[in-house]
Amino acid sequence: MPDSAAVDSNGAWYVYIVRCADASLYTGVTTRIEARLAKHNSGKGARYTRGRRPVELVYLEAVEDRGTALRREAQIKRLPADRKRRLLSQQRRR
Repeated sequence: MPDSAAVDSNGAWYVYIVRCADASLYTGVTTRIEARLAKHNSGKGARYTRGRRPVELVYLEAVEDRGTALRREAQIKRLPADRKRRLLSQQRRR
């Protein structure tokens, strides 16, 4: 997993997945991953994560721009659960 403090400063777009307290996964996009995680964990992030706190970052992918980030987010959200788990395990091996 990349050091999320280091990636905030370069202005890139990120697609991320967090694991919620109920073990469900939430996928989103941001340019400031640390701030976004803080919002999710404070209850001011996405409605989905508000009742499923705390959340933990389990996947982070840098992309070139907002459009690419949104397309990748949609692609990940369409994956079946087993493919999402495979995606997470592939990143851990890197």
